[in-house]
Amino acid sequence: MPAKANIAIASALGVLEWTPELVAKEDYFRGDVDIVNGGIASLFSDPTVDLGSNSETQLLLQFGSHKNLRSIGTVVEVYYRIVANRKSGINTLEDLKGKRIGALRSTSSEYFVQTYLATVGLKSADYTLVDGLGCVQEPCAANTFPAMLKSGSIDAIGMWEPSVELGAEALGSDAVVFGENQTVYREIYNLATTSEKLDDPKKRAEIVQFLKALKQAEGIFQNDPAKVIGRAAEAVRTNSTLLEAVWPVHRWDVRVPSDMLDVLVDEDKFVASYGRREALPRETLATLIDASVLEEALRA
Repeated sequence: MPAKANIAIASALGVLEWTPELVAKEDYFRGDVDIVNGGIASLFSDPTVDLGSNSETQLLLQFGSHKNLRSIGTVVEVYYRIVANRKSGINTLEDLKGKRIGALRSTSSEYFVQTYLATVGLKSADYTLVDGLGCVQEPCAANTFPAMLKSGSIDAIGMWEPSVELGAEALGSDAVVFGENQTVYREIYNLATTSEKLDDPKKRAEIVQFLKALKQAEGIFQNDPAKVIGRAAEAVRTNSTLLEAVWPVHRWDVRVPSDMLDVLVDEDKFVASYGRREALPRETLATLIDASVLEEALRA
């Protein structure tokens, strides 16, 4: 009888993006899965971790010093939005000039704000980024972006959900939401591992098996979300109604996007500034992507 498969995954357990991994673990994977709080960086701080998941900005931050890192597929792609306070004199994206925007620096949040506002000619010097925290459910603490927006200490929020939706709910009729149909930026929430893990035949087979289970779970997230929204809400300690509101900006699928390398090349210029390094050449970034694992899983 073959040995039981065993996978350890590190994910940011406070965000919605990781929840298909939970459903894959509980419903489809034949073996043991241990999901701990962490992310892609955990691959290099804890040798027992086999897979890590984070946005593409965090993927690039780690790749700068760990060239053995490999992205093997998406968990979800999320189209970010901005919510702003109409009482701050904001009706268009251009009106964010001179305003205070809540965003998390050195993350996909800051990159999204920078990239999206550049479409209307705004540069980083044209607005002020304000630090704070996300929130997943009311009541939001005073140092979270939805509470800061409601109190007037910031004028807008740009980041992942559900903080933007909570900010919109806090403002009510004064909320102005941008990006419902934007295609300039999406978070590519990756599942990643290392070349060493993939070179180990037993571990590679287990990773392939988990990707297959994840693909099955994502099918439910796409096609029958009512079956999983409650479980996802419980996993991130929020409520189903809030998740139903933000579900449409999430593309639930396991894939290697056709534009993945182009995205990494563009985004690495931003990440390199935080990593205090030069932007990596395209041919180096190409080694970060390994589509062969997902191809195996889809054939299995």
